[in-house]
Amino acid sequence: MVESGDVAVQPYPRGSLRRTVELFRAFLVEQTDPDRFYSTLAVDSVAEVQRWTSLEGATVIDIGGGPGYFADAFAAAGARYAGVEPDVGELTARGKVGSNAVRGSGLQLPLASASVEVAYSSNVLEHVPDPEAMAAEMLRITRPGGVVVLSWTPWLSPWGGHETAPWHYLGGRRAADRYAAKHGKRPKNDFGRSLFACSVGRVMRWVRSVEAAGQVSVVEVLPRYHPWWARWVVRVPVVREVACWNAVVVLRRSGS
Repeated sequence: MVESGDVAVQPYPRGSLRRTVELFRAFLVEQTDPDRFYSTLAVDSVAEVQRWTSLEGATVIDIGGGPGYFADAFAAAGARYAGVEPDVGELTARGKVGSNAVRGSGLQLPLASASVEVAYSSNVLEHVPDPEAMAAEMLRITRPGGVVVLSWTPWLSPWGGHETAPWHYLGGRRAADRYAAKHGKRPKNDFGRSLFACSVGRVMRWVRSVEAAGQVSVVEVLPRYHPWWARWVVRVPVVREVACWNAVVVLRRSGS
């Protein structure tokens, strides 16, 4: 049992159907019970990262760290954590800004090159206009032998339009305009402003380019919420764009 925020969360066995079910249950209450959703996601994410690298004493930078749920979970695993968050509203969502959080952009990280063991990002790539630039920044700040973990919601997945889904399948701007007409305000995730089309194929093209340049080795590519027996979907072009729901790429920085 791990404490994250005000919620005690039990990490579930990796790749199990029970884990998948619990993650989707938590996802369904993202808007009504954010403590449960973000605490569950944070604890599960840290358990996943520990499969790829040790966190005890490691310096972890979380791009889009938000109000502190991931800070709690990474700290509980023994990491030295700091979050980089561009949105003041996200920083203060739990009432105050944590001492281990700074305001900054993932496109221009306020960190020295090769300064961290783990560069982590959960559900941010789809919110920047240039995901390749953000991924390159994460790679820049990672030490040789360190790990870069990228997790995002592909545009054509069922939740690609976020709160405007499933109408995003008819076009992102149309979906955002429909939401505004219905609710009397623009969506938080407004296509073309705070939400962009980021496909699995696009990110994988960038991954292959830096791999070919000898900058990284690919550790794992997987659908984030799926049980082990359904992880094959990420290897199938077109299918993966819809079936992944959320995609994860794990890279190890080359060099010594």
